[in-house]
Amino acid sequence: MAHSKPLNEVFSYLSWVHAVSGATGSVVAMSAFYPLDTVRSRLQLEEPERRKAQSTWAILKQLVAEEGFDTLYRGMIPVLQSLCISNFVYFYTFHSLKAIGGGSQSALTDLVLGSLAGVVNVFTTTPCWVVNTRLKMKGLGHRVKDNTMHYDNLLSGLIYVGRTEGAKGLWAGAVPSLLLVINPAIQFMVYEALKRRLIPDVKHASSVRFFAIGAVAKTIATVLTYPLQLIQTKLRHANSDKNSDLPPDTDMIQMLLIILKKQGTAGLFRGLEAKLLQTVLTAALMFMAYEKIARFVTILLIRAKK
Repeated sequence: MAHSKPLNEVFSYLSWVHAVSGATGSVVAMSAFYPLDTVRSRLQLEEPERRKAQSTWAILKQLVAEEGFDTLYRGMIPVLQSLCISNFVYFYTFHSLKAIGGGSQSALTDLVLGSLAGVVNVFTTTPCWVVNTRLKMKGLGHRVKDNTMHYDNLLSGLIYVGRTEGAKGLWAGAVPSLLLVINPAIQFMVYEALKRRLIPDVKHASSVRFFAIGAVAKTIATVLTYPLQLIQTKLRHANSDKNSDLPPDTDMIQMLLIILKKQGTAGLFRGLEAKLLQTVLTAALMFMAYEKIARFVTILLIRAKK
């Protein structure tokens, strides 16, 4: 019986409520701002000579003019599927660990628990994001090795990459992803700290407050970790780029040195404006939706128990 309490915390309704709310909120938010994610991907993956640095709005118009309106939403379904899985895993793990720890609240606790949840999330969902990155760049001027295309959705992509490239291909970019667990950890730490300080009564707080503190938390986390995110994206895509001049089995340090040699320090922050615009708005809307959905579902559960 002594071991049943931690298990009860892990499999509690509350953890499920947070996981479902986080997953739903992330899908709603990404659906709303997906074209901004497309711009971010292009700036990170395409060479500077191909896509000159411009404002996000200018690049959106350029993409529509060159490739049609549909290109802004290329690969959206697998991204939403992966995002749903990823946020479900992250929120479920974070709140389960928090419950096991007695629900103690401090910035350090949130940072540690957020990092642990991030590690679980990386090992669980990296293959989904590898396939997503390749699907998102499908059909561009620089051809892709498997752009015949042997897969056009998440499931078939996972099967194909696993069969042709094995675990190494599925978990490409996992090392920077493990380092990047600090991104959502910082985000959750700042978000929870601001929420404790600025929203003492969560039950009656306005949606605007949740949106604002979500935006601040994501801005801080993104700026601090952006170079790693850029390297991660490039590593995920590198193995599938037929015309890539990268050496085989390029690792994180090699990719960093290549970017610095070709583009200088500024290259490590290429696409930051689009990333900030997309990720801050998406995270802010996600947290707002998450809090409202979690509150609504909790009320329903309380009423059902009565």
